[in-house]
Amino acid sequence: MQTPYILGFLIFPIFLEGCCVRNRQAKRTGLQLDTLHRHYRAVEGEIFMMPCTASVNQHSPMVWSRTGEGREGNEGTSIACGMQFRAEAKHSGKYTCRSLLSSGSWLFLSLQVVERNSVRCQQEESSVKLTVYIGGHIPCPGFNCSNNTDIIWYKGNEAMSEQYREFCLKRNGGLYLCKVKEYDTEVFFCDRQIIEQGVIWTFRRAVNVIAIPEKASYSPRITYPQSNTTEEVELGQSHNLKCKVYFPVERKLLVQWYMNHGGNMENMTPLHMESPQQVDVKFTESEVIRSAIIEEVTPQHLKHTYTCIANNTVGNSSVTIRLKEKVKVKWPSLVGYPIVSLLLVAGLGIVLHVKWLEIQLIYRSHFQYGKHDGDEKEFDVFLSYVWSPPSAEVEGLLTLFSKKGPDTDMEACLSSMDQLNTEEGKSRLEALLPQVLEDQWGYRLCLLERDVLPGGAYTDDVVVSIQRSQMLICLLSADYLSNSNAVFVLESGVQALLQTSTLKLQLIWTSRASASLTQPDPPLPTLVQRALRVLPSLDWTSGKPAKATSSFWKSLRKAMPDQRVKPASFHPGPMNRL
Repeated sequence: MQTPYILGFLIFPIFLEGCCVRNRQAKRTGLQLDTLHRHYRAVEGEIFMMPCTASVNQHSPMVWSRTGEGREGNEGTSIACGMQFRAEAKHSGKYTCRSLLSSGSWLFLSLQVVERNSVRCQQEESSVKLTVYIGGHIPCPGFNCSNNTDIIWYKGNEAMSEQYREFCLKRNGGLYLCKVKEYDTEVFFCDRQIIEQGVIWTFRRAVNVIAIPEKASYSPRITYPQSNTTEEVELGQSHNLKCKVYFPVERKLLVQWYMNHGGNMENMTPLHMESPQQVDVKFTESEVIRSAIIEEVTPQHLKHTYTCIANNTVGNSSVTIRLKEKVKVKWPSLVGYPIVSLLLVAGLGIVLHVKWLEIQLIYRSHFQYGKHDGDEKEFDVFLSYVWSPPSAEVEGLLTLFSKKGPDTDMEACLSSMDQLNTEEGKSRLEALLPQVLEDQWGYRLCLLERDVLPGGAYTDDVVVSIQRSQMLICLLSADYLSNSNAVFVLESGVQALLQTSTLKLQLIWTSRASASLTQPDPPLPTLVQRALRVLPSLDWTSGKPAKATSSFWKSLRKAMPDQRVKPASFHPGPMNRL
């Protein structure tokens, strides 16, 4: 009874030793292939590698060139031997390559990519995990689906028969590695020969081999999501719960999502999940991503918690998260605010561009006056008006003012001025104002008809007179705006105001209503028209009560320069030599 057992134990090591010997895959003596014409078949979507042959020049890679009707030699698409790619229907065709052996003869290859559905005993692309330092078996996909006459295994583009390692072939066409190494993580190819209609085809199938450690050394670690975090969801929409886990590479690993009803960890329900996505990061660790799908988020989902649990042979890890409703930002608000801001900025830019002249005049008239540049001034006021001879009554009042002198009481002067508040007084302010400014208030005036020598260039005299004065006062009326010389003085004053900050320009309307009804001929310059809208002005209130007249003179006195020119600054010159 013991003899068979003893013989069995003696014979089994012999068989095992006979399998694991070096280069056990001897060169087959079966079907003789046409070395110049080859026929290969691949499955659509699987990894395929163009075959390589021995080359005299090892530094020159062998390249297969696509041929077809009207093409010769190595024209068309080129694929290097040993290059791995996903086989597609477009790769089917004929290829040629010039051999560096046998006097440089041509090699021909026919590649046929077949649909996966047409393959008998349909199998997905094979992938196996082998534990290092022990033996491992690699199956040949589809071996039992057809009559195979021969099997040749490749690791990459190198035949196993040419490698110095221990292996053997199984009866089912599989490859047995006697000792798996770390570098065996590679794509292995199983070439089996089949005969169809007298043609020998090499059916090449790929097997993705992953070498893993003998056992895990630590429990998995979850990198996403973080524990006790909250994810935002939209009610009525689907939501993806993603769990990213790093495992030590091994065969047994599990990632699962659970829903905890009411946050109770003891009342857990598995969620519907997608297939895990595994990406090998390195020899000892791989990344696994698994997602759970909530088809439609309801308010009830917000009351539960969700846990991702990862397990391996060492232990497990878990994270728990909550869901909250995402606050929707109204689209009109999201788009409207930037657009409104852009329109406001654009509108402000347009206004500044169109009204820049008016803005400059307003700023210089109200905020820049008094910042003298150090130039010596000869006059306090340059007075511009259109002259007409006064009546006898006005002459008498002017004589009265001249006799009272600068120290006369202001109220007494104003009471006398009321006598000019008649219809005739509307055009007599140009006769009264010089007397008040010079005799009563003590300012030094520049009057063109009095202080400028005749015979000179009128334009030059006006410009120089304005430059040598602290202030320009223009008495505006319909006659003034119709007088080209008077308009030139006003235009020169506006230009001087834009060029320097030391000049102050004051407009006084003696008859605004009549001026607005009159259309000057020729029309006023554009600069003058725009300046009249913004420059500071006073209205001569003739024909109105004394209180209104008093208010006019007080406003004018307030607008006058604070400092008068010093007597020492008066010096003889071409302008004041009479």
